[in-house]
Amino acid sequence: MFDAAIHAPNRLRLCSALRVVDRADFGALREVLLLSDASLSKTISGLMDAGYVVTKKAPSLARSDARLTTSVSMTAEGRRAFDRHIAALRELAGDAWEA
Repeated sequence: MFDAAIHAPNRLRLCSALRVVDRADFGALREVLLLSDASLSKTISGLMDAGYVVTKKAPSLARSDARLTTSVSMTAEGRRAFDRHIAALRELAGDAWEA
């Protein structure tokens, strides 16, 4: 099933990055996806609104100050929605996918 909540390019890229890991650090996602903090935050918020990702704030083990780091992970529903979306894209691509 095609999912408009996932299909926007940055959301699709974020879901692709999160699908293969349990969780990812906000900073690492920012670097991998080449997004600004603001763009990544907006992308995460959109997927959170859909119930597809969650965030967790925790003290950083690498820092001596009190700042928290944010990690992002997909929910079970987010994983299912992403897998359905990818299947729908493959179906749309038809024979082109096999080439």
